[in-house]
Amino acid sequence: MLLIFSIGLLLVLILWLRLSAFLALTITALSTGLAAGMPLSDLIKSVQNGIGGTLGGLVLVLALGIMLGSILAETGAAQVISQRLLRFFGLRRANWAVALTGFVVGIAMFYNAGFVVLAPLVFTVAAASGQNLVSLAISMAAPLSVTHGFLPPHPGATAIANLFGADLGRTLLLGLAVAIPAILVAGIFFPKYVLKDLKANPPAGLFQVKDLPEQSLPGFVQSLSIALLPVMLMAIATILEFNLPADSKLLQAAKFWGEPSVAMLLAVLAALLFLGKNRAFNRHKSLTTSLLLENSNAALGAAASLLLVIAAGGAFKQVLVDSGLGKELAVQFIHFSASPLVIAWGIATLLRIAVGSATVAGMTAAGIVQPLIANSGASPELMTLAVGAGSLMCSHVNDTGFWMFREWFGLSLKDTFRSWTVMETIVGLVGLAGVLLLDGIV
Repeated sequence: MLLIFSIGLLLVLILWLRLSAFLALTITALSTGLAAGMPLSDLIKSVQNGIGGTLGGLVLVLALGIMLGSILAETGAAQVISQRLLRFFGLRRANWAVALTGFVVGIAMFYNAGFVVLAPLVFTVAAASGQNLVSLAISMAAPLSVTHGFLPPHPGATAIANLFGADLGRTLLLGLAVAIPAILVAGIFFPKYVLKDLKANPPAGLFQVKDLPEQSLPGFVQSLSIALLPVMLMAIATILEFNLPADSKLLQAAKFWGEPSVAMLLAVLAALLFLGKNRAFNRHKSLTTSLLLENSNAALGAAASLLLVIAAGGAFKQVLVDSGLGKELAVQFIHFSASPLVIAWGIATLLRIAVGSATVAGMTAAGIVQPLIANSGASPELMTLAVGAGSLMCSHVNDTGFWMFREWFGLSLKDTFRSWTVMETIVGLVGLAGVLLLDGIV
């Protein structure tokens, strides 16, 4: 009942009273904590921890990512990359180009970092191909979400696999077998055939799509290298982590330079150095490095409300976690007489619905169902994937990813449910179907 109350209150505040999402989320977080009987001091601390925990690991990545996207757009680098992708895939298969790029980036980068890196490319591809922006955004978000939930070396999937005693290599191979169908259904067919009528209204000034003359554009290799520099740095750190001892100085250096915020900062500096001083560009456009910085700062201003909404969403999520609501629901589910894979998926789904965070839902569910592996003989690798699939289900108003997608592309609540929430649910359902199919084969 508490979960229903909190979601209902939030919808009333936004849809009926027309409050801003930031204010509505903050009021709902406080009201939910009070209704749950949390001590006032604990409630305030929970809200503060939710805001700090969300923005602490995200604000630098978001801010630097927005700056990088602005520079890539202003200098024509995003235009170069989108043109080459569309030339290879064709205008009709623009969503395939975006989905494949999202999958490659998603293997190496955390969801939030990958989202920020690819968002300007989605805007540019939509402008060049004439395809629906929301549809292309879902084609980008689906593979990022799938890789985040299913595939090591992402932290959630890796931690769950270690808890279950699963082999990481085997988990990765089986995860790919589940991930590819999920991406095809949720990232290609669903947005292409269902989301044609959704209209995006992104914040003014966030990304300005440029159409520069051919002779003033930077080179493709240069543009792509700078855009994917964070991906390469994070991928190198991940590969070395699997092959070097923990006390290796090389590994420590790679982990520092591959940390998302540091990697994004290096990409911004590289963009300013190599794209801002592009001779061909400056010959046809009186744009200096200082003006590039000025324009990227303006883009940061346009994203201020986005950061506030994400912070408030983190506060709401943390109150639900600290109130213990999700765990109470999940523990009751473990006594069901069903396949351990279905039970693991179901508990992760309940936790995802209750607390919002996919990582929290996955880790909590893993701790609850861990005894099932020894008692049932279920494959630890498939249990890892089942939990991952459940942790992606039914993303809604208590998930910061929901608000990031809504604010970035300027959607109504209804259209965010129709696009983002349905996409995440498709990923979770296809993931469960894939796990059960593999259970009958391997």
